[in-house]
This record gives sequence, C-alpha cells and structure tokens, in this order.
Amino acid sequence: MAASNDKNKFKDVLAELKRGVEEILLEEELLERLALNRPLRIKVGFDPTAPDLHLGHTVIINKMRQFQELGHEVVFLIGDFTGMIGDPSGKNVTRPPLTAEEIESNATTYKAQVFRILDPDKTQVEFNSRWSNELGAEGILRLAARHTVARMLERDDFSKRYKNGQPIAIHEFLYPLMQGYDSVALETDVEMGGTDQRFNLLVGRELQKQYGQPSQIVITLPLLEGLDGVQKMSKSLGNTVGITDAPDDMFGKLMSISDDLMWRYFELLSFKSLTDIEKLQKAVASGSNPRDVKFELAREIVDRFHSAGDGKKAQQRFVERFSQGGIPEDLDEKTLLSGGEGIGIARVIKEAGLSSSTSEAMRLVKQGAVRLDGERLKDAKAVLPSGTKGVLQVGKRRIAKIIVE
Repeated sequence: MAASNDKNKFKDVLAELKRGVEEILLEEELLERLALNRPLRIKVGFDPTAPDLHLGHTVIINKMRQFQELGHEVVFLIGDFTGMIGDPSGKNVTRPPLTAEEIESNATTYKAQVFRILDPDKTQVEFNSRWSNELGAEGILRLAARHTVARMLERDDFSKRYKNGQPIAIHEFLYPLMQGYDSVALETDVEMGGTDQRFNLLVGRELQKQYGQPSQIVITLPLLEGLDGVQKMSKSLGNTVGITDAPDDMFGKLMSISDDLMWRYFELLSFKSLTDIEKLQKAVASGSNPRDVKFELAREIVDRFHSAGDGKKAQQRFVERFSQGGIPEDLDEKTLLSGGEGIGIARVIKEAGLSSSTSEAMRLVKQGAVRLDGERLKDAKAVLPSGTKGVLQVGKRRIAKIIVE
C-alpha cells in the first residue's frame, strides 16, 4: 500500500514530464523510479556534428532542465568517441566520420551554448571517449558479440538501405552498441533522445540488462520542424533558428513560420502552461490576430536566449521595418559569384538564405512570392546576369540585398 501511495504522489510530476513527449518506455517504470525518492540520473547524448545549437536541439534540452528543476542529475554527454563513427540514424548513406579536431572545436561550442538553458551547477558534462577508449579492441569485440546482425537490420534505416542495395559500413553497426554502452558506463536511469534515436536508446536498455543493471527508461521527443514547416530543423537544410542568432534575426525568423506551425512551436518550445496556450488558441479561433499571438512566442524565445526586454525591442523594430512596409537599411549584402555567366533565380534565392532548396525557390517564384527591387518575378527559370544588384524579397519578411558578380 505504501509503495502505491508513493507512486500516486508522483502522478502529477509524471503528467508534467509527459508534455511534448512522444513516448515513454515504460511509463510505469518511470513512476516506480520517481517513487524511489532519490535523484535519478538523466542522460542525453550529443554528437558534436555541427558547431552551433538551434531551437530543434532545445526541445530535449528544455526537458533536461525540467528534470533538473525536479532535483534530478542531468548528464550532458558529448559523443566525442561516437562522433568519430557517425550516427547513421535517419540516413540513407554512410555518414562521414568527424576528425578529432572538428569534434574538439564543436564540443567546446556546445558546452558554451548549452548553459544558456541548463543550470551549470546541476549539470554533469561527460565525454564518452573516457570509457570507450579504455575498452580497446578486445572490449569492443566482446561488446559486439552481445548483439546480432539480424537485430541491427530491424532498424528502419538499416533495413531500407539493405533492401535497396545501398551500402552499410560495418562501423555503422557499432554506433548503437557504443551509445548503448554509454548507458552502462554511466548507470543511467533515464535516457532521452529524438524519435529517430528510439532503436539506439533501446539497445542501451538491453545492454544494461545484460550487464546486470536496472534497464533505463527511454523517453523519445518529437523532432521540431524547421522554418519551412516540412523537414526537421537542420543547419544543412537552412531552416534553423540558432540560439546564438541576433535578437532581430531570431524574432524575424520566428515570425516567418506559418500560423499552424506556431502551435507546434508553442507546445515544444514555450514555457507557458498548456492552459495558457489553450487560451491563446481559443482567442485566435474567436477572431484574434494570430500575428499578435506569434509576437508572444517570438518575444519569449528572444528573451530566453538574450536579455529580458530584448524580445519587446525586437518586436518594435520588426513592426517598424516590416509591418509598416519598410525595407531594413542595415541588410547584409550577399555577393554571389557567377563566373560572368549569370545565376538562375532559384539558386540566387537559396544561396541568399531565403529558401531551404532551389525547388522550394522555384515554387515560391511560381506562386508570385518573390520580388526584386519591388518588381514581382514570374519566371522560375530566369537568370540574373552578372552585375545585378538589388533587394530580393520573399514574402513579407525574408529579405536580402544581393550582388551578382
């Protein structure tokens, strides 16, 4: 009876932890672990594949902060060893391993940026090379013997590549095993990751069982869509909001998302209560301008990563520049090299950072959403000759000053 009462006390805590979560494996186990009344060890791994964190990363970092505020231990694990393998999750080609220099540089940036969200006094920063290097060749071989090729091929991306005759390098099979071994080395209670990490997280759960440890609870979180509202936020796709973006850039990017996507960002990024978000949704459904609600989201995010009040200032400048029809005077110039032969308008739009791809750029031109010096462009295959200068505008808010050389 006492154990049952202890678990009941934590049901409200569990309900709050479930906000924005895709799946918990297993929910009952997490409730039991919370009822132990001891700090749980929460692990999240980051491969330092890019030097900067963006809002997509913060979905899971916010959840780490939530665990911290509940008194639990958070391990920010930098995968300097696994980064040299390359995470194959969601990839249809072999991912090139990073060099030691790239990993060290990116890891330094990660550590500096993550403490914009996490409490540094309550965060344990680890590098998985600390125990992975000690395994040596013999240890890695013994670890590999704990899993089968058949189990590896149950993974969706591996399975698809195998069926399509696309190569899978042997070292890629090691990635889930090494990530799983991280959980053994750290004796993790809970591991969190994106939905694309589900297989890897479950490998950790299985390995802990084989090593005689209690199996970790697995929590997966959704992948945040980028500014295009279609593909996940990714620097390589050019659809990100970086947490180090200047206040005006951050505010403007957030104002460019669709009204539908705005609610997804509120759910996964905002610290507002679900009750408050529901009130905003009802207000918009009753006729309130969704732009004003988006202002609230953009102000909150800018204030979080800069200083209190920066969001309001960025909004004022945004209204002056865009909502009143003005063109910013301080636009950065984008110089595009054409070799004297000119550049196709779709490529210009993409390279100016106004679209995530040339195909999207062509679609925007066909929709009549692109202007050059105020004149609407109609031909998606048009070529801008060398010497072209002007202000390129996509929609109301995406603007760049271009020079074709």
